[in-house]
Parts: sequence; structure tokens; C-alpha cells
Amino acid sequence: MDRLTYIICGKLYDGLEDEFKEGYKILVKKDKIEAVGRDIVCPESAEVVDLSDATVTPGMIDAHMHMDYIDWHTIREEVYTTSEEAKTLAIVRTAQKTLSRGFTTIRHTGGITSNGFGVLDVKRAIEKGYITGSRIVAAPRFLCGAGSHGDLSQGFARNPELSMILQNLRPTLGAGKDFFVNAVREEIKYGADFIKIMATGGFFTPYDNPSQLQMNDEELQAVINTAHEWGKTVTAHVYSVDHMKKLIGFGIDGMEHCSLMDEETAQLIIDNDVYVVPTFCPYEEAVHYDPVLIQTKQEEYRIKLEYYKDALQAGREVIRNCKCKLGYGTDMVATHQNYDSGYEFKAWMESGMGTFRTLHAATKVNAEILQLEDKIGTLQPDKYADIAAWKRDLMTDPYALLDCAFVMKEGVTYPTERCEEL
Repeated sequence: MDRLTYIICGKLYDGLEDEFKEGYKILVKKDKIEAVGRDIVCPESAEVVDLSDATVTPGMIDAHMHMDYIDWHTIREEVYTTSEEAKTLAIVRTAQKTLSRGFTTIRHTGGITSNGFGVLDVKRAIEKGYITGSRIVAAPRFLCGAGSHGDLSQGFARNPELSMILQNLRPTLGAGKDFFVNAVREEIKYGADFIKIMATGGFFTPYDNPSQLQMNDEELQAVINTAHEWGKTVTAHVYSVDHMKKLIGFGIDGMEHCSLMDEETAQLIIDNDVYVVPTFCPYEEAVHYDPVLIQTKQEEYRIKLEYYKDALQAGREVIRNCKCKLGYGTDMVATHQNYDSGYEFKAWMESGMGTFRTLHAATKVNAEILQLEDKIGTLQPDKYADIAAWKRDLMTDPYALLDCAFVMKEGVTYPTERCEEL
């Protein structure tokens, strides 16, 4: 007999409409949603889950995560002092913890510490049921150039001999059209779900900055064309408007961060149907300027946040007011643990994004970005029973998504954990 679960919802957000519906039930059959509505009769054989004191939502999705480290405080050390096997264990741990926090799907946008394919092994092991964890969509290794935001050996740049040795540990770091064409083909051959490029500098690395273009036009176009020819999408780490416009012109599918966006570029993004995953969390101390908290950041990170503070604040305002297709992603490598994805909800709420726009980004929009909209992202019949519930008030409590009360993935209920910092 098929396994049946009958869920009684207090309030329900289905990912489709900007409202909390009351009096709804969900009938789950095996791994799929069978029915959603007010008048669903409970089958005698069904297990009843009473969530009448909670708000039920689709399982949340984090569209920008780096899974391959244990602790953000030691991430720089982990790059070179832990083995690929240890980094794979970190990925397993992250996948388990994100699931327990109500994020049933996560998107790995390239390894920070890892240079291998452990994330793909973990992804497949979860899919086969060997281990538990969030569903994973992954670009195991991002493509980048020497001295770029993706080249963490720049931390040793004042010792060139050592830096060169460490640089050569990253196989997808190179230069020239031919190198990047082949790198795209290799990543797809090994199982990448999409391609990620480091187009500009960043905040986290010591000797570059967010305004630098770190791949030339020929390289960028070659990556995008090759990926598209091979049936994969491309997303780019990018900050400045000139470089966003360049990527849009080359046919990019999506962009990460875009924190220095202006209104003209926002309209160009809309006109070309490009998605943006803005990752608010890493810049909160600058956007909502806190002169005390900003001092807790690593020196090079703090200096850049201070320098770009006004531009980050202006960019956040543009993102808040724009009609772009916005995904929900965290990119927490210098602020919180990577599995505490609920902090991004706090950042969106405190930026005036509103509950429903935030939830929409973390469910339906992210499912579209991950090209899984036929399987997840909304509570509808025939979709996977990825379901979460929250007892805090999603309308008023910015910490609500850090305290998951119930999580189900593909019809199976898992234990929950709340953020340790609450």
C-alpha cells in the first residue's frame, strides 16, 4: 500500500499567490503531493501531521551556497590545510544541516576550499538514498583567472614561489579562449549542472576589488557560447554595472551579487530575462552601516566594505525597487555558517523586500533558476513533497526562517534544527 501523509496546515503559502491561506490540508502520496485544498478527506491509512499552529510553505531553496567548509572563521585555513576527503565530509555535513533547517534544495556555486568533485558524489549519494541531505544542484568548480577572486592563492602573493605552487592546485584557473572552452567541456563531462565564472573581483579576497574585470571579452564569450552549445546555463560573480552590461550582451543566463547595480542596468536585466541572485548577507554591515560590527570583519574585507559603503547602499535600493527576477541565495563565507540560510530572510526583510517577495524568491523563482520548476518550488499536485513549516511569524519576525518546525523532502519527514545563535 502506498504511503500516505495528511498534513493539517495552520496557514499555507503555496509559492503561487502572495497570501497565507487558512484551513488548508495537503495529502502526500509516497514522494509526491497528491492534493492541496480545504476539502480534502483524510484517508484512513494516512499518517496525520498536525501543523495547525504553524505556517506551511514549500521547502526552501538556497541558490548561492559554498558547501565545502566546516566553519567560516577558519575557511581560509581549510583551503590549504584539509584534504579533499575532509572537504567532502564538510559538504555532507552542510547538506544534512540545511535539510534540518527547512532548506530542501541547495545550489553549490563552486568550491571555495575544494578543487575536486566531492559535491557531485554527495549529490548522487543523496539522490540514491545512501545518505540524507538537501537536494543539490552544483557547479563543482568555478572558472577564473590568476589573481582573481577565484584565486585564493593570492593570500600568499607576497611569497610568489609558494603562491604559484598553490595557484596550480586549481585546475579551472587559467587564461585564453581555448583554455576556457576546454574547461567548460570538462566541467560538463564530469557532471556540472551549470557553469560558474568569476567575472570580476570581490570583497573577500585581499588583492583585487569588485570593479576589476578578471576575464577578457573573448574568454567570457567563449565560456557562454560553449556552455550553451552543450546545453548548460552560465552564471557569473559580478558587481559593477559595466561588467553586468557586458555579460548581458554576451548572453549570460544569470548573475550573482550585482550589488552595485543602477536603474539602467536593472532595466537591461529585465529586458533580457536574466536572473539575479543578489546575496544580501555578506554586505549587511555596510548597507545598514554598523561601525562596531564592521570592525569584526577581516581587514581586507572591512576596508572594501567601508570603501564601497555608499555604492552598496545605493545598489541595494535599486535592487529593492527593481522588477528583476530575483533569487534567494546566501554566499556566507565571512558572516555566518553556510548552512544557516535563514539569515538571508532577515537581510531581505530588513531591506524592505517584504515577506512574500522573499518567500517567492526562495521557492518558485529559485526552482526556475535551478531548472527544477516542474518538480519543486510550489505546493501543487504531482510535484515532490518538499514541505517546511515555521512557528514564528513570517510577516514580522526576521529570524523566522532560522527556526524550522517541520521539514519533509520527497514525502519523508526529517528532524529539524534551529540556528544555534538564536
